[in-house]
This record gives sequence, C-alpha cells and structure tokens, in this order.
Amino acid sequence: QLQPDIMEYFCLIVEISSVSPESLNYCTTSGLVTQLLRELTGEDVLVRATCVEMVTSLISNIIVGADSDPFSSFYLPGFVKFFGNLAIMDSPQQICERYPVFVEKVFEMTESQDPTMIGVAVDTIGILGSNVEGNKFYKKQVGTRFERLLMKIGYQAKNASTELKIRCLDAISSIFYIPPEQQTDDLLRMTESWFSSLSRDPLELFRGISNQPFPELHCAALKVFTSIANQPWAQKLMFNSPGFVEYVMDRSVEHDKASKDAKYELVKALANSKTVAEIFGNPNYLRLRTYLSEGPYYVKPISTTAVEGAE
Repeated sequence: QLQPDIMEYFCLIVEISSVSPESLNYCTTSGLVTQLLRELTGEDVLVRATCVEMVTSLISNIIVGADSDPFSSFYLPGFVKFFGNLAIMDSPQQICERYPVFVEKVFEMTESQDPTMIGVAVDTIGILGSNVEGNKFYKKQVGTRFERLLMKIGYQAKNASTELKIRCLDAISSIFYIPPEQQTDDLLRMTESWFSSLSRDPLELFRGISNQPFPELHCAALKVFTSIANQPWAQKLMFNSPGFVEYVMDRSVEHDKASKDAKYELVKALANSKTVAEIFGNPNYLRLRTYLSEGPYYVKPISTTAVEGAE
C-alpha cells in the first residue's frame, strides 16, 4: 500500500508536469509519470481513485496550455476522449462542473477546420448527452450556446464527409433519446426546442439523408427517428409531415439486413409508445402493430392468378 508521503510525491509530479511542456517532457522521460500511471492498475482501490484524480488534473492542465502548443492537435483528441469516457464512468454533470476547461475545449473543437477534431468533439458531445443528467447540464450551464452547437452538428450531418455525417447522426441519436420513465414536460419541451435548432426542417433533413444510397447513412438516419419516436411532439411532427407515415410502413425502401433491422426498431419504438394511437390514429396504430408482429424481414406474398389456357 502506498504511504501518504508517496501520494504527496505523485501530487508534486502532477504540479511540476503542469508547469510547461518542457517540465512534462522531463517528468515523462524520467519515468515519474509512468510510475503514476502504473498505479491506475494497482490493487489498492483507494490509491487507484486518487491516481485517477491526479491524472485527470494533469490532463486538464495540459488542455489549458494546449492553445499555445503548435503540436496540440496530436494529443488533444485523445485527452478529450479520456474526459468523455470518464464522464460516462463517473457522472457527466460532475466531470463537466469540476473541469469546465474540458467542456470549453470540446465546444472550441467543433469550430475547427480539422475533421478529426470535429469528429472527436461531436462524439464527446454525444457521450455527455447520452443520459438525462448530461442533457440537464447542457440546458442549465450551456443554454443557447448549445442550440447554436446543434445547428452546426445539423449542418455537418448534411454537408460533411460520409464518416463525419454518421458520427453527427449518432451523436444526435444519443442526445435526443429519453427513456419513457424519465420523460417530464420540461425535458420534452427541451428536446423539442433543441430539435428545431438542428435545421429549418430537421425531419426532412434526416429523411433526405436516409434516402442516400449508403446503408450506413440510412441506418444512422433511422436511428435519429427512433431516438425521438417515443416523444409526443416528435410523433405529431412525423404524422403531420407529408408521406412520413407511409415511409415508415414501406418495407420496399430497405434492401439489406442492417437497414431492415433499423426500420424495425423505429416501428417498435412507435408501436410501443403510449401516445402513438391517439396521435397517429387507430388505423395507423394497427398497421404498426401488424408490421411489428410480422417481424423485420417479412415479404408480402405475390398473389398469382391462374390464367386459363396459359402454358
């Protein structure tokens, strides 16, 4: 077990490493930082927790100094991913409140011209917003700035490379999904307002993306629809969008297994919602239930009529 004075020694390493890139380089090449990192996999749970705290502080301090480092693009994505994963393990709100520099850097990275930076930032925003606690943090601490950020993500989902489009769509799906048991009027108002920030007509935007001839994009767009399918405001939007209900029911749109599965998840989310019968109407609700019971790969039999005299 590590003695308190050893922990103080590690604290000192973190402080020295945070002074400048040169001091960090010295502490790394001399093996001092390696010693600290080794303790992260040690057997003492208390020591591990303390070392995680120290490493996190060190990374936070390095992020602060990244603006003046011309080589920061090499390590920033990895550090931001570290914080994102830490937030999932711990608590998005606590991590964001304890390390505001991390949140600031993520938002800055969305303004970058480097697709790698934008991709990591978008992934992290999706991770932080993947539960209600993270969304409440966005609403309380970030406010209208977050709505402007969503507008940028919506723009990238439409105009970026295929890979970045998919990452944007995945982040949107994570941010907008709220489990039925956690839905409140406040949260539903928030997601409805956020959704309208994505573009002038978000539903049409994602439908347009889903019609592109790339199965990965098609599935990612369907995931966005699925993420909001249990929210009454989204059901009203879908019902009032010309041709959308028919698009959902149309099995001929999907040709590969992944796409058929993704469409089935959308139908399931709608059919299992308590509000869909009232909003879509009973005939459409019954069509959804029929689709659900027939399964994702059902093919309608082609009726053959015998023609007399035909050989």
